[in-house]
Amino acid sequence: MISEFVREQKRYTQKDLSRILECSEEKAIPLIRKLKEFGVLKAVRASDTQRDMSDLLDEDIEVADVEAGEDEYYYVFTFVGVIVVAGRVMKCYPKYLLHVDQPKEELRQVLKVLEKYNTKEQIVRMFNDSSESSAFNLLAVLLFLLQDYFENGVYNNTEDIIESNGSGEILWDKTINETFTMLSNNRPYYTDLQTKKRVTDDFDYFKRLHECILTKASEELKDAELLDLFEITGVELTDEVLDDFGKDEYILYRIEKELNTQFNTRKQLLLKTIYAYIAHSGNLYDTDCLSLFGTNSFNLVWEGICADIMDNQLDVRLGALQLPIPLKPEYDRKQKLIDLIEKPLWSVTGKTAADTLIPDLVSIAGNQFIIFDAKYYNAQLVPGITPKGQPGIESVTKQYLYQLAYQKFITDHEFSVVKNCFLMPTENKEIEDHGEASMDMLSALGLQNIKVRFLPADMVYDHYLSGRKMDISILKL
Repeated sequence: MISEFVREQKRYTQKDLSRILECSEEKAIPLIRKLKEFGVLKAVRASDTQRDMSDLLDEDIEVADVEAGEDEYYYVFTFVGVIVVAGRVMKCYPKYLLHVDQPKEELRQVLKVLEKYNTKEQIVRMFNDSSESSAFNLLAVLLFLLQDYFENGVYNNTEDIIESNGSGEILWDKTINETFTMLSNNRPYYTDLQTKKRVTDDFDYFKRLHECILTKASEELKDAELLDLFEITGVELTDEVLDDFGKDEYILYRIEKELNTQFNTRKQLLLKTIYAYIAHSGNLYDTDCLSLFGTNSFNLVWEGICADIMDNQLDVRLGALQLPIPLKPEYDRKQKLIDLIEKPLWSVTGKTAADTLIPDLVSIAGNQFIIFDAKYYNAQLVPGITPKGQPGIESVTKQYLYQLAYQKFITDHEFSVVKNCFLMPTENKEIEDHGEASMDMLSALGLQNIKVRFLPADMVYDHYLSGRKMDISILKL
């Protein structure tokens, strides 16, 4: 199976994609169309400006159809994770990895982050959704089946058997009514005890079916070179094949009957996943197959991770905050920090609007009030050169306004240090100080300029995966 790395937001020509997909431009066209249909690939008009850009703006996206041999468009992956289309695996790594072509270790860590980030949803993404259609997500199903196996083992059904003098629970009613009793000093003694033992049926239909599918899933992922990337150990549990269990219709009928008798949540989810796997019988080589594991919105992942490791306190109740001085009585202890931001009043209605400013994260450390904004940008900030790829003017002004929104609370509770800071990812191994973003007309109001720090992505991910908080002092704000 063809397996290649591609970089998020990099501009690729049609010839580049044909080389990656290892086919002619004519054969690449339907694959490019499918990638566009599912929103993981965008087209932009080719230009020198576009070629050097590190981000994709909505207004630059073209909706024109794909034609063979055309060179007027660049194609941009807007996805981080793994895409499988017609037997071709594209391993999409984040855009800040600029100096590596085969970032296997880095992408492996990113996939762990995505897996943890998505665990709260507690669902199996069996279908890829797009604006026009949906397709069975075979890759997500294969990964779920193997990960579930390593966590919970193979599907099993148990039955209770009755034994004489076994090691299980004694069935006293059955022992008294059905065995011989000896009396001594008017006390009954039982020489044979009836006991209950629960055993697993090793020849259970669904246990064998589960083992067969796990073995098949392992073979497919190994062939796609994905076992190592997802750090999954391959399994070979049986020599049976799906045909040994009957036709697809019969297997689905058996699963439906089993679902009606099972009330265990894990077993129900597993049976439904196996049902979908059988019902959409196919493999990663199918022309119509497009499977995804990852996200189109890695910026939201970066924001969520930074909020986690920086101990975001926006949703903490005021009464629970560790403030420099006790909470002033005019503040509601049950209110959250996010609730303090003023909402715009529309005078005619006499009501405030529902929306207002929402910072990414706020950290309180002793007498420090720090407003962070996690920015997923490839900013080029070089002395003496006009900045490129940096957060826009709206991001800069909003960051000043966040401080203004909290100014009264900061003053009332005697914070001596207030800081603003952008947090951006870098492939380098050290935290980088890239100065400040400032606007004199806002600085003149007594507001702090915005510090700029590039954080090593692998350090951030390591903290997130291990559940540790980052020591804010190392940012040297």
